[in-house]
Amino acid sequence: MNRILLIANAFIAFFLFSCSQAPNTEDFSAYVDPYIGSDYHGHVFVGANVPFGAVQLGPNNAQETWDWCSGYHYSDSVLIGFAHTHLSGTGIGDLGDLLFMPVSDDFNYAQAANEPYPWSALYTHNDEQVSPGFYSITINKYNVQAELTATERVGLQKYNFNAPGNSQVIIDLAYGTGWDNLTKADLQQEDDRSIRGLRYSTGWAKDQKVYFHTEFSKAIKSLKILRQNDKGINTVQLEFEGNGELLIKTAISPVSADGAKNNLNAELAQWDFEATKKQARSKWNTELGKIKIESTDTSNRTAFYTALYHTMIAPSLFDDANGDYRGADGKNYTDPGYDTYTTFSLWDTYRAAHPLFTLVHQDRIDDIVNTLLAIYEQQGKLPVWHLHGNETNTMVGNHAIPVIADALLKGYTGFDAEKAFEAVKSTMLMDERGLKFIKEKGYIPADSTVESVAMALEYAIDDWCVAAMAKKLGKTEDFELFAKRAKYYENYFNKETGYMRGRMADGSWRTPFNPVHSEHRADDFCEGNAWQYTWLVPQDINGLIDLFGSDAAFSEKLDELFTTEETLNEGASNDISGLIGMYAHGNEPGHHIPYMYAFAGQQWKTAERVNFINNEMYTDQPDGLCGNEDCGQMSAWYVFSSMGFYPVNPSNGVYVFGSPLFESATIDLPGDKTFQVKAKNLNKTNIYIDSVTLNGEPYTKSYITHADVVKGGVLEFTMAAKPNKEFGQAADSRPKSGYE
Repeated sequence: MNRILLIANAFIAFFLFSCSQAPNTEDFSAYVDPYIGSDYHGHVFVGANVPFGAVQLGPNNAQETWDWCSGYHYSDSVLIGFAHTHLSGTGIGDLGDLLFMPVSDDFNYAQAANEPYPWSALYTHNDEQVSPGFYSITINKYNVQAELTATERVGLQKYNFNAPGNSQVIIDLAYGTGWDNLTKADLQQEDDRSIRGLRYSTGWAKDQKVYFHTEFSKAIKSLKILRQNDKGINTVQLEFEGNGELLIKTAISPVSADGAKNNLNAELAQWDFEATKKQARSKWNTELGKIKIESTDTSNRTAFYTALYHTMIAPSLFDDANGDYRGADGKNYTDPGYDTYTTFSLWDTYRAAHPLFTLVHQDRIDDIVNTLLAIYEQQGKLPVWHLHGNETNTMVGNHAIPVIADALLKGYTGFDAEKAFEAVKSTMLMDERGLKFIKEKGYIPADSTVESVAMALEYAIDDWCVAAMAKKLGKTEDFELFAKRAKYYENYFNKETGYMRGRMADGSWRTPFNPVHSEHRADDFCEGNAWQYTWLVPQDINGLIDLFGSDAAFSEKLDELFTTEETLNEGASNDISGLIGMYAHGNEPGHHIPYMYAFAGQQWKTAERVNFINNEMYTDQPDGLCGNEDCGQMSAWYVFSSMGFYPVNPSNGVYVFGSPLFESATIDLPGDKTFQVKAKNLNKTNIYIDSVTLNGEPYTKSYITHADVVKGGVLEFTMAAKPNKEFGQAADSRPKSGYE
């Protein structure tokens, strides 16, 4: 009798637990269209992965030009196979490791051996299906249906061979999206159902190493080497008995082939494709469901959840299931007690993507910061643009610093604060990449360094962050030094012209000067011009207003930025895209600019600009991004802005109001709390904030702090068709630059 009672009580407890743990049943993945951003210059990854997964398994084209940085572009129609790693939205290509391609039994390599990809096949988008965690394509040339899904470190492929004869699979280790060169390859058959190997390459990542372990659901009938040279075995053709279904599991590792095998056993021991696909979709739904929007506009809803999806492709895991990883010094390390990440596009993502993580991925922040600090210890400085264990030194500034500062200032404690401060301080006191001139002259001479103005303006942001950390930690002397350096942007402001411009070693202004002129990697600016970089002072907008002389002069110049009819010169950087006047939304340095009006008491102008960008620069079409996605930053801008606010200073925990796009947006927070943003009377014409309440009480500020958001509550905007110019106009209602 007691045993029966125990069983009954256990059943009741399990039932109650199951009910309390029931997942949200809404299918947020159904609102995602991964094709958005795959056309024009978006460069997004299209394929199967899970949030922040090490594996990005997807199709590749043969093109090797700029718009194929991810290996795939919507305009293409030639499939060369499915690779297991990809970048998303970058302006430089790399990865594309471990290319697999199913072919029919009548494929004859010898007939086209001189072609780079003799197994390639034509396709149309009617042959494809893609959704979060899943990709499929019908390869008509070989009569094969290919389906892809993934776990964090394992790619799972399902091929249905419908042509008569045996099944054939090409594995190409030489391919790497055309942007890198193979330095070493190895592929060995381990037993009748598995192979293992490695791929070393040099490209954007100068010393990239990928190890793999692959298992097949059928026994290998034969393994034929198609290409081999002094780098090792490049390409093989595997044969399997008969046609029908073939499943392939490939795990990757940055450490070893044994590590890859352990990853496979840890994450995908079974052979159930549908269950794995369902699990991947469930992981996406969990993450996407952290923000729930209400909108009658299905296009905007698709754009929103696709944007949120795109913010979770990078950074990606860079460790094994047991925690082991490859360090920035090329050495292998055992489990440090946290997950290690890679693919840090920090020049882009520090602005909004990482601040977004502090809201919706709070469980990952400490791991990300600890990863950055480990890189600092291993390479002697914080990362600039880190890719698969390699420092690429791409772009200007050092924006691991704002990411670390943001975490510290928002109260994250899962890392060593003193080590973090040591890292940011010592990195900014180095002599490399123009920093020696910052210390000696307070500016970087244009006749010494390319992109000097952009570089120094970005460093001033980093210096502000170091100063803010110093103040938080009670380091007065350090605070004073870096607060002074954070004002060095003033050394570039030419009051006569009203623009930031280059200065020569003797202190004179660089001449001739044209604010529109841009020359990629060859002038004073980085992917921009003086029009765009004059505003790159998100850490001290009040100080920039003072340089212009008044709120009115500042706002007038800001108006001119958006309305000027000047055009770019021939040869200007392709990255300067999404132009409104000379405001370039397609590139990251200007993303905070529309919100700057609020600092001058004209929040209603911010609402106008933000509403226009939300509706014109983001769509639910393949060309729905006006510039490189850049590992989530372009989409993070939309996620924030469509909810109604944006982190102008990426590290001070202040969100400036814009113009909400949805009737409601609810952010899930730890401790079963939520923060809901509601927009009353919202429609296509009611784009202005007339009034605001916070938890039912009148709220006159044109901003809200992160500290208030994470308390939970309800922020309600009442919207109107005409601007309430008094909202946010009072001095005490405006956002302010400064230190806590």
